[in-house]
Amino acid sequence: MTGFAAAAEESPRGSLAVELKTVNHRYLEFQTRIPEELRPLEPAMREAVAAKLTRGKVDCRVTFTPVESARRTLVLDAASRQVLTRFPQARPLSVAEVLHWPGVLAEESLSADTAKDQVLGLLARAIRDLDQTRAREGEKLEAILRDRLDRMAVLAKEAEPLMPGAVKAFADKLAAKVAEAGASASDERIHQEIVLYAARIDVDEELTRLVAHITEFRRVLGKGGTCGKRLDFLCQELNREANTLGSKSVSNDLTRISVELKVLIEQMREQVQNIE
Repeated sequence: MTGFAAAAEESPRGSLAVELKTVNHRYLEFQTRIPEELRPLEPAMREAVAAKLTRGKVDCRVTFTPVESARRTLVLDAASRQVLTRFPQARPLSVAEVLHWPGVLAEESLSADTAKDQVLGLLARAIRDLDQTRAREGEKLEAILRDRLDRMAVLAKEAEPLMPGAVKAFADKLAAKVAEAGASASDERIHQEIVLYAARIDVDEELTRLVAHITEFRRVLGKGGTCGKRLDFLCQELNREANTLGSKSVSNDLTRISVELKVLIEQMREQVQNIE
């Protein structure tokens, strides 16, 4: 499920901020963009995220912005004197040359030890905000899914009375063809053909399973919690029944129902990918 959250804190040394962004993913994938000096905190951050989230690609960004007065510190040492001591013939170093040496101008930074509690505290706040955002989005997704399920249940009801009509139409057509050909077919033979035809196009089992999957889908939604993988599986089963309805269809109405079911299921599957 997609989401964004951020937490920041000011201190005399500067501003520390943690941002979390999540996008859809089948599994939990955690990535960080943090200052190198805070890299030792990554395992603890990963553990904190995994304790709350089970699916999604999580991008965590940690930034530290020092206050302007402490942004750059001049590090004075005896480097120039040491060079002259070792190389008496060398000319004295200019200020510009000294300032170009690495470490002479140092950026204010944090250490992992001193910043651990602050970083993990901000991360916990961001995770809580992210949970709230995802919960609100989850409520909207649940409403969308329930609307699709209601429509699928209506379509299943529409399909139930179509089979007797299709069998009767076949029987009338078969009798007309026999009479047209002037053949003498026994009632038993015609009855046998009708029975075979009815068995071939019967979709009672498919409709029963379709309704059962819809009921289970609703139950899982009502239960809440981590249910994305279960709902994804149910979408596959619903699609299987819709495909079978289409393959057995002998009427335009049943074909239309099968197509509409598959459209609804595909819409549901796209939304289910957003659910943890």
